[in-house]
Amino acid sequence: MGTLPPRSIAAAHEGEDGNVSHPSNQKELDAGARFVLKSKGSWVHSGYHLTTSIVAPPLLSLPFAFASLGWTAGLFCLVIGGLVTFYSYNLISLVLEHHAQMGHRHLRFRDMAHDILGPRWGRYYVGPIQFMVCYGAVVGSTLLGGQCMKTIYLLSSPNGNMKLYEFVIIFGGLMLILAQIPSFHSLRHLNLISLLLCLAYSTCATAGSIYIGRSSKGPNKDYSLSGDSTEARVFGIFNSIAIIATTFGNGIIPEIQATLAPPVKGKMFKGLCVCYTVVTVTFFSVAISGYWAFGNQAEGLILSNFLDNGNPLVPKWFVLMTNIFTILQLSAVAVVYLQPTNEVLEQTFADPNSGEFSARNVIPRLISRSLSVVIATTIAAMLPFFGDINAVIGSFGFMPLDFVLPVVFFNLTFKPSKRSPIFWLNITIAVVFSTLGVIAAVAAVRQIALDAKTYRLFANI
Repeated sequence: MGTLPPRSIAAAHEGEDGNVSHPSNQKELDAGARFVLKSKGSWVHSGYHLTTSIVAPPLLSLPFAFASLGWTAGLFCLVIGGLVTFYSYNLISLVLEHHAQMGHRHLRFRDMAHDILGPRWGRYYVGPIQFMVCYGAVVGSTLLGGQCMKTIYLLSSPNGNMKLYEFVIIFGGLMLILAQIPSFHSLRHLNLISLLLCLAYSTCATAGSIYIGRSSKGPNKDYSLSGDSTEARVFGIFNSIAIIATTFGNGIIPEIQATLAPPVKGKMFKGLCVCYTVVTVTFFSVAISGYWAFGNQAEGLILSNFLDNGNPLVPKWFVLMTNIFTILQLSAVAVVYLQPTNEVLEQTFADPNSGEFSARNVIPRLISRSLSVVIATTIAAMLPFFGDINAVIGSFGFMPLDFVLPVVFFNLTFKPSKRSPIFWLNITIAVVFSTLGVIAAVAAVRQIALDAKTYRLFANI
């Protein structure tokens, strides 16, 4: 990623009056911008894309985060995470709109960093960490999809001998097909279904937690902070804060805004309102009901609490249905986070002067995207402990991309007075979440050290 071209010129520019004027030379667009980041969508479509990228199955780990924080701190962190990310995403959208009105529409995160921070920041920092975060999300989704498939299999065949890596490969086969969808904009219908699916499995997780919590099958409710020692509790707190922060993570706001047809002014805010309506409903219902039902015994994925030594605490069909909803949405999440990789591959191997569906472009697209999915699937199958690694990537990636850089971009672009509240609010957010990112990275590395003795390649966990 260090050799990425620094910037692209948008397919359409907006004048100060909001009128759209097309550039005189369309050849200035590279293939990644032309074919993957088509600017044809509406604000409703951006809402679908945003919801799929944020409201994903990792939200099912929120009760586990509450187990180390307790009710008050857990709810406080959840509210702050939602408010800060909604604010930050709106700031980065305003910066993108400002540059579009000035005649230079940025289509990619690294383009913004190139123009605002300097070429090296875009090429050697923002580009690589965005790639790691997004590709890590693809690997993580593939692994989680395989784990959900294995759960369904073991419920149907308790004595079955299929291994986790086999289910990961099956999920990877589904991803091979979805990866060939040509552009980000083409995912709008899939992401509408994804929005409905996240509502479905969140409702199931909430209903299942309430059912178990009110029955005699559930565990005794203990809301004391988890951890055997003071050190474990302290690291648990920071790890939980990182879980909540990265659950709100996105990392591809510029690429989503790039899918909007010009003029873009105001559209992203509407899309974020759609997204955060779903965020509010799903995040709070799952976190509160899951922690209420299971207390400090909440598992890393709340669906695991629905099974007691392999025996379902809710009707078997309910567990199967919830896992199916989760698997289907994971496929949409994975293909959304595959878009930055697809854009780079298209930019590298495609010819912008040939047709999108010409043999010259279709063959390299099919080969490169398939190879990308095969590599992600292999990593997921080989490293079933990838969640620990992803925690490190998330702390180094999601924190700066979603909490720090948006406020820095805003201050450098609009230059608010140092006496204004917004300047110091942005500085505070940048400092606090930079610090949290470093601490979260330390906690994630510590967890890897603790778990290292259990790591086995292609382990059946």
